[in-house]
Amino acid sequence: MAPGGPREPGPPWEGRTVVLGVCGGIAAYKAVQVARDLTLLGAAVDVVLTGSARRFVAPLSFEGVTGRGPLIDLFAAREAALHISLGRDADCVCAAPATADFIARAASGRASDLLTTVLAATRAPVVVAPAMNDRMFADPRTRRNLAHLEEELGYLRVGPAEGRLAAGEGSGPGRMAEPDAITD
Repeated sequence: MAPGGPREPGPPWEGRTVVLGVCGGIAAYKAVQVARDLTLLGAAVDVVLTGSARRFVAPLSFEGVTGRGPLIDLFAAREAALHISLGRDADCVCAAPATADFIARAASGRASDLLTTVLAATRAPVVVAPAMNDRMFADPRTRRNLAHLEEELGYLRVGPAEGRLAAGEGSGPGRMAEPDAITD
């Protein structure tokens, strides 16, 4: 996930802003490490949690590693057009983990929560790190939605990785890529 524009001396993300969208899935805990790594690389990280993400990971975890409170609700925002300013100010938007539901909403252009409205408002590069059960990843609709994001909208996909899956059903493609693969 290389930042756009010419590189300045210092850490690769110094002076840049990343919107890290965290969707609800068991891999949400890995997003804390992604946020930490980006912060250590010099980025200002604005974490946007979906409603279901809060069921998997505590907002305080992100504040602890970024020094910034995560953003959750489009309508409880600290400013009227938060989604516009986040989208405008982002040098990169990254959704990790990106669930099948999020991927479907992003592909269809739905802007129904803070994260998807940021996507509609940004001109920054977008990275998605899919994470779901291997059957969900293999579903033709999910494959079609991912292809649309990559081919039509220019999103960069990182993963999913092969490996042991959370549901205890063995292993296969569907694990979220490791944080260092996302931040590279």
